[in-house]
Amino acid sequence: MLQKNHQYPALFKSIGRCLGVVLCTFLLSVSCITPAQADPITLSFLVAAFEVPVWKPLIAEFEAQHPEIHIEVIEGPSTSNIVEDLYVSAFLLGNAPYDLVYMDITWVAKFAAAGWLQDLSSRVTPEQEAQFLTGAWSGGQFQGKLYRYPAVRADVGALYYRQDLLDQYGYAPPDTFADLIQISQDLQAQGTPWGFLWPGKQTEGTTAMFLEVLSGFGGYWIDPKTLAVGLDTEDAVTALDFLVNTLKEGISPPGTVSYQEEENRRLFQNGQAVFMRNWPYAWSLINALTSPVQGKVGIHPMVSQPEQLARACQGGWGWGIATTSSHPEEAWQAIQFFSSEAAQRQVVQQFGYLPTLKSLYTDPDILAQYPHFALLREIQKQTVLRPAIAQYDQASDILQRYLNAAFTQQLSPKAAMVAAARETRQLLAH
Repeated sequence: MLQKNHQYPALFKSIGRCLGVVLCTFLLSVSCITPAQADPITLSFLVAAFEVPVWKPLIAEFEAQHPEIHIEVIEGPSTSNIVEDLYVSAFLLGNAPYDLVYMDITWVAKFAAAGWLQDLSSRVTPEQEAQFLTGAWSGGQFQGKLYRYPAVRADVGALYYRQDLLDQYGYAPPDTFADLIQISQDLQAQGTPWGFLWPGKQTEGTTAMFLEVLSGFGGYWIDPKTLAVGLDTEDAVTALDFLVNTLKEGISPPGTVSYQEEENRRLFQNGQAVFMRNWPYAWSLINALTSPVQGKVGIHPMVSQPEQLARACQGGWGWGIATTSSHPEEAWQAIQFFSSEAAQRQVVQQFGYLPTLKSLYTDPDILAQYPHFALLREIQKQTVLRPAIAQYDQASDILQRYLNAAFTQQLSPKAAMVAAARETRQLLAH
């Protein structure tokens, strides 16, 4: 018995050593595999349905380079104002699920003023800023701070014209409002149904177009620094009078009051007009192989008074970081990747979007594919921004209502502008 009992301690020691080896092996194996098996951080953003194909390939590339980060793209409706509403609703409810905020230039001030966006100013350098188009960069700022980093869509308004008709009748592209009217009327007399197409429906597109005309007459809408309103000045009334007269004189079609960009694009593409104000997206459609005016169209800066600069309304999209994001550093990595030269080149070559990086406007491969980018680069040098104010949506709605009242001759241009100025001042006073 004694001998048998003395064997137990040795047996226990042997079992203990075996268990110790097994435990150490298990812990070592766990420590080795845990990082590889850990779930990646997930970043999410909302985007209109038609843009999902733009970002999917870039997301795949980013995730391949950053396996520790997963990006979830949430597909929203194809209308940008509804996408904006979805963002707003999520932020108002609190705990918004978005880390990245993909936003139009007109959303920046409202989102920043509401405290929904992180200030990116400390993350960027003057050298980075210098790489981007001035208007695209400035459009991401609110009260001197940067809240939106430019993405690959740098829209600007432009004047499309029938190059073949102007050449045939010996005209150069117009530089002034008077030139535009004269050429329109002369070529209408030669058989072209309409002279000048522009959006007149009560939408944001009409606001952007009017801002260009207003600037071309030397006027202004709202000074974002002082909140001064310039809609009831002589310049503003003259600008609106110009547009109303194109309707009265038959230079623009009566349907203009209900037209948006696409209605105008289709009319122009079917050879029904000499001039059209539109965004750059229209170029590829107008020059498609099936287009009746393919190869017959030029693009030019919007016109102005002789003593004024012709300015294009700056549009475009960019990236912000939600203040509710738990992963701001990873979100910033994604923004840098999506806005890089390589990423922008890929999107430009596949989808024809305007880049926000200056370097891509002189890239030989891109210019070979899109020769008109050289002129659009010049147009980008002289842009006008919609006012960066928190109440932008309401101010734009006021302007749209009174513009349309003048277009439909419910109010005179002067009465419309005086009323719009009064309501805008009341809005800004609260």
